[in-house]
Amino acid sequence: MTSTPLPAAGRYPGLQGARVFVTGGGSGIGAAIVEAFAAQGARVAFVDVAEAASRELAERLAASGAPAPWWRRCDVRDIAALQAAISEAGRALEGDFAVLVNNVASDDRHTLESVTPDYYDERMAINERPAFFAIQTVVPGMKRLGGGSIVNLGSTGWQTKGGAYPCYAVAKSSVNGLTRGLAKPLGEHRIRINTVSPGWVMTERQLKLWLDAAGEAEIARNQCLPDKLQPEDVARMVLFLASDDARMCTAQEFKVDAGWS
Repeated sequence: MTSTPLPAAGRYPGLQGARVFVTGGGSGIGAAIVEAFAAQGARVAFVDVAEAASRELAERLAASGAPAPWWRRCDVRDIAALQAAISEAGRALEGDFAVLVNNVASDDRHTLESVTPDYYDERMAINERPAFFAIQTVVPGMKRLGGGSIVNLGSTGWQTKGGAYPCYAVAKSSVNGLTRGLAKPLGEHRIRINTVSPGWVMTERQLKLWLDAAGEAEIARNQCLPDKLQPEDVARMVLFLASDDARMCTAQEFKVDAGWS
């Protein structure tokens, strides 16, 4: 199974100059999201623990002529550090964030029997808590702007009953609850909040750790579309939801999984 080249991305003039914050933006899907917003002329800030990949991404975007992104190394398990990074980025970019993308996640495999309370808490600290507290941090600025867009990255893995990561499934299933639970109070301020749930995206991590012959067969059997999902496919849905074209979209889950789920 191969993938055809992606056509040129759509243009969203309203994103030019908009301030965007992305968690886990240094590699994989997050890097594609950062790159997509930068290509729209947005002023992007991101955090990640992967310093080398983050630095390379920032340098490559600056060299391409896109606005150079602001970035910091940040372990999002440290909520105080995450909130401080968002505040610092806002000062550096001289304004409030109109867009927040909660992308950071870790799908390390584990079994029910192996999970300890400490491991469970650590999985939630990566895959669940950062989104809530990042939202808490950016919302006052979005209110000042008169609106904004929050995009939470979910997953179809728990919806298709993937059993290799029960703690990840718990955390990612809660993303829809976070989105729907905040949609009404945030909507009163014209702040939209949606979930984007990717299928099996061919990031470098997935290719290195999980994709084998059996996985190739699973993709061929379960996807309705023949092409492999790329990080850019997810980024384009995020762009749309951040744009003015999605002005009346909130409290929804948008799946990018080639028809798997």
